[in-house]
Amino acid sequence: MIKYLIQGFLVGMAYVAPIGMQNIYVINNAIGNSKSKAYTVALITIFFDISLALACFFGMGAIMEKFQFLKLGILLFGGMAVIYIGIQLIKSVPDAVNEVDINKTFLQVVLACFLVTWANPQALIDGSLLLGGFRAGLAPEFSKMFILGVCLASSTWFLGITTIASIFKNNINNKAIRIINVVCGSVLVYYGFKLGYSFLDIVA
Repeated sequence: MIKYLIQGFLVGMAYVAPIGMQNIYVINNAIGNSKSKAYTVALITIFFDISLALACFFGMGAIMEKFQFLKLGILLFGGMAVIYIGIQLIKSVPDAVNEVDINKTFLQVVLACFLVTWANPQALIDGSLLLGGFRAGLAPEFSKMFILGVCLASSTWFLGITTIASIFKNNINNKAIRIINVVCGSVLVYYGFKLGYSFLDIVA
């Protein structure tokens, strides 16, 4: 059971870590605000990120359990999509950390965190393919441990980058972002091939 928790954690880290608007917003808040506000932003982001992960995992998973052909399709095309996402991350050249308006009220912060998570079509598509695909390849008794690992990864990542950004405010640069993207991209490629193997295993 622990191996599925660890697998979920690794996939979750690879899914959440690539630097996008969500992470840029969290990092800039940590750099430009007090620690209390920075951690408030991190916790709100974690809430929306986990809720999206659960929706992608259980929503797509429930549908795929009823329709075998859809399960096979998600395993095949989801695996290819995950590999593609990983390769794009490895090849990507990150932009400099952008300025984000950090002088917001609490409600504005909540709305901003919601928009960069739930209102991001790419996040919805990637989450459905990645997490839905893994749900298709997991036995029901292991799926809860896997998604728990994903949720732990989200919490660890956003609290971690908030802490690191607060401490090392002057050392976050494109090189660090590039290293993160290459590592995460490699993990996604590996698990994309695992999804493809699950497809072949079912078909065979």
